[in-house]
Amino acid sequence: MKALVTGANGFTGSHLVQALERQGNSVVGLVRKSSNLSRLSNRDTQLVYGDLTDRDALLTAMSGVDTVFHTAAYVELGLVNEVEMQRVNLEGTRAVMEVAQAVGVSKVVYCSTIGVFGDTGGKAVDETFKRTQTNFSSAYDRTKYQAQQVVDEFAAQGLPVVSLLPSGIFGSDDPHFGPVMQQFLKGRLKLWAGGDRITGIVHVDDLASAMMLAAEKGKPGEHYIISSGDLTTREMFEIFSRETGIRAPREAPKPLVRLAGNLLDPIGRLLKWQPPLSRERVHYVYDRCVRVDATKARQELGWQPRTVSETLLEIVKIMQADIKSV
Repeated sequence: MKALVTGANGFTGSHLVQALERQGNSVVGLVRKSSNLSRLSNRDTQLVYGDLTDRDALLTAMSGVDTVFHTAAYVELGLVNEVEMQRVNLEGTRAVMEVAQAVGVSKVVYCSTIGVFGDTGGKAVDETFKRTQTNFSSAYDRTKYQAQQVVDEFAAQGLPVVSLLPSGIFGSDDPHFGPVMQQFLKGRLKLWAGGDRITGIVHVDDLASAMMLAAEKGKPGEHYIISSGDLTTREMFEIFSRETGIRAPREAPKPLVRLAGNLLDPIGRLLKWQPPLSRERVHYVYDRCVRVDATKARQELGWQPRTVSETLLEIVKIMQADIKSV
């Protein structure tokens, strides 16, 4: 198989590239000229440089390609460039679908998010759930929901596209939660907010496996939730603490966290700085809960992921070893 991976240099994309090459596939990676390519070192990936909305670059990248894996996205909460996020997540996805349809690729696998369901109020939902939240919690929430609508429109027109909806994506090189884990493992994380917050977890390599299975077995137009399960942040740190002997961080007082978010938000906007807390981030910690059931992916794709505990313990061991080697 010859495959195109958009966002090949990213966290998910680079792990998918590695998995594809390990199985002997030929891989093309769409990256920007400004992209950090360190994740692709020692890979045989053919690189095509271009923006996600550059249809000429997409045509070049899809030349002779069987399967397109669309993983590229602008992922961020807090203070973001909403115009750029709309361009990347929505218009970029539209461009990928248009070109894939024009060249007639055999399969498109789109990496969406469980966030498209909106706030489920703590109820675990499956792929049949219809979003009830009428507003959007963030620009990311809005643009990924709109992008999913576009993908579904192309599926209805006959494009053989399958959508995967992953929960929180974890790995030892995770650019989002990884820095937090680094601080914890060094004994520097003394406070944390939202111990009761429920987080869905999937190992990045298990997501890559699911994407490859979707390319092989996924039914066009279908959605597949990809999650190993969920647990609270408090339970997560308890697992880390038992494994490492490092004390779990104490719970920060909720009123103080909310106050900090309200104060830092306007400061961040004024200084063009991403504060550790903002109104949007606080909202995700305390006020929004999305829970999912990934039975369909296990049954229809034959997906067999690590458990949540196995995922977290593996990450801890790798990161501990990395810290000791420095």
